[in-house]
Amino acid sequence: MRKRQLGQSDLYVSEIGLGCMSLGTEEKHALSLIDKAIDLDINYFDTADLYDVGKNEELVGKAIKHRRNDIILATKVGNRWREDQSGWDWDPSKAYIKEAVKKSLQRLQTDFIDLYQLHGGTIEDNIDETIEAFEELKQEGIIRYYGISSIRPNVIKEYLDKSSIVSIMMQYSLLDRRPEEWFSIIKDKGVSVIARGPLAKGLLTDKPLNQKLKGKGYLSYTNEELKAFLIKLENIDPSHSMTELALQYCLYQDVIGAVIPGASKIQQLIENVEAGSSERLSAQMYDKLQQIAKPGQYEQHR
Repeated sequence: MRKRQLGQSDLYVSEIGLGCMSLGTEEKHALSLIDKAIDLDINYFDTADLYDVGKNEELVGKAIKHRRNDIILATKVGNRWREDQSGWDWDPSKAYIKEAVKKSLQRLQTDFIDLYQLHGGTIEDNIDETIEAFEELKQEGIIRYYGISSIRPNVIKEYLDKSSIVSIMMQYSLLDRRPEEWFSIIKDKGVSVIARGPLAKGLLTDKPLNQKLKGKGYLSYTNEELKAFLIKLENIDPSHSMTELALQYCLYQDVIGAVIPGASKIQQLIENVEAGSSERLSAQMYDKLQQIAKPGQYEQHR
């Protein structure tokens, strides 16, 4: 598995990481998925305190505790579960971050987190206070680096200008090209993008077309546009699977630190790793893919 440096950190992450949200809550199954991921040379695992009310962190912690130093562990903070677990509220305050990190460490059975990420963010937040919390956690050795998970341009700009983030997690795929308008700015700041959702909820996998077109389109694509795009993608180059094209499209840009498809089955995991470890796309193939996929643009006021 090829590895990439995350921002200007000393974290070298596998190009294919594992987004752990889809592990489920059945322990034996979740642990088997993580074990297989490690066998396949994945070293980057991304979870969050939000997932399954902390259960996801517990499962990840249990799976990696005997090989912690071989793993780059990322989790997230900022969403505070209500006591009755009826939902959660946004809380990026310094007090909450410092409280939440202790609970994450316990669940993850570790004394440090490699990458701690703010799980969202709005321009109304006290961003300076949030940055201060992360910087103090770094100084204390509780976290090694921090980043944000956001698709809000105004929030991204604030953190690029004010903080020492090493990464920005963004939804990015052939069907959601919105982050591309920000790539040059992010790269110039020495920050990496972590691409979540690179397979667009399974639309960019090799499942039969009739199994994928059950909804009412995807983002700005109507169902008819989506069908036309997927047919073109299926036929663009028979030597590449759709999963290969999707993951290699994301990895073509060197600002991408890792792509983190989820997997709920061992076979999905194997297919993702094989696709991500395959031959790089040529410049000509990359251009072809860009020609059939819509460019995207975020609403600038967000």
